[in-house]
Amino acid sequence: MLTVLVIDESRSRAGEICAGLALAGYQVAAILAGAENLTAEVERLQPDVILIDTDSPSRDTLENLAAMNKDMPRPVVIFTQEDGQETIRDAVKAGVSAYIVDGLDPKRIKPILEVARARFDDTQALRRELDEVSQKLTDRKLVDKAKGVLMKARGLDEDAAYHAMRKLAMERGQSMAKVARDVIDMARVLL
Repeated sequence: MLTVLVIDESRSRAGEICAGLALAGYQVAAILAGAENLTAEVERLQPDVILIDTDSPSRDTLENLAAMNKDMPRPVVIFTQEDGQETIRDAVKAGVSAYIVDGLDPKRIKPILEVARARFDDTQALRRELDEVSQKLTDRKLVDKAKGVLMKARGLDEDAAYHAMRKLAMERGQSMAKVARDVIDMARVLL
């Protein structure tokens, strides 16, 4: 059963949300009156989804969401009355998966949370892919720099420098990036 952390400054409104979540088959992890200490609460409660119901998301709420999203990203759904473009953009930048204007209908909770989770999963997959591509680019730059060092220091052509590093990587059982980093570090000491 998925757990939902509910953040709502109104206790009566939070009660209605919790009833809607229970009818939709979710478990409420906790009800918070605000997003202060959000990262610590998410770490402690480990909710699957965060649902915020507010008249207008404050700057502090969005900053707390952004901080939480760096280390412990979760699908976040905001129900609000605020429909300003800048606020919506800020919410999306803070990691909000779904921003629903004009209230919360308990009958709509389940599909909204499911769409938010699916969108969150897609976004996380794209971030992982971007991180991998970024790491490969960084590794390639290291290898190119190390090849340059070997070409200059040992008078090798580019292909020979690459093969020398590749052979060393295979002998050591290390990645080309690690060997390249070692070559660059040694060049700083010796050259």
